[in-house]
Amino acid sequence: MREIKFRAWDKKHNHFFEVKELGKDGSNCWASSKRGGYRHWNPIFVQYTGLKDMNGREIYEGDIIHCVHWFFDGNEIEERFTASVGFRDGSFTLENINSRYYSDYTGEENMKGICRIGDINYCEEDYEVIGNIYEDPGLIESK
Repeated sequence: MREIKFRAWDKKHNHFFEVKELGKDGSNCWASSKRGGYRHWNPIFVQYTGLKDMNGREIYEGDIIHCVHWFFDGNEIEERFTASVGFRDGSFTLENINSRYYSDYTGEENMKGICRIGDINYCEEDYEVIGNIYEDPGLIESK
């Protein structure tokens, strides 16, 4: 069973923190720090996918990952691409995929595909978290 947990982005102070407890209305939460617990208001919550990368780092929504995948079109083709992790229609997704093969697979134009992580063969050694869309948006934009 997948572990359900969140981290949250503090827009005011520009950093992530581990969520310890959610407020009743979901607009605030308690977080942990070296100084003890403190309350954050209106953070951006991101959920853990239940997956880890090649270095054992947990993969969350909003993470930017470098991927290696194999495609077979009569020949074996290794392709490397960068994508961001999202959540749509009840599934974690790879988004902003800059890949010739995945844009064909997803039917997206201009090589910016989207696919559910469950639609591809996940193997942790094929994924590496290289940043996130909050702290490192240029990583996905430059690809």
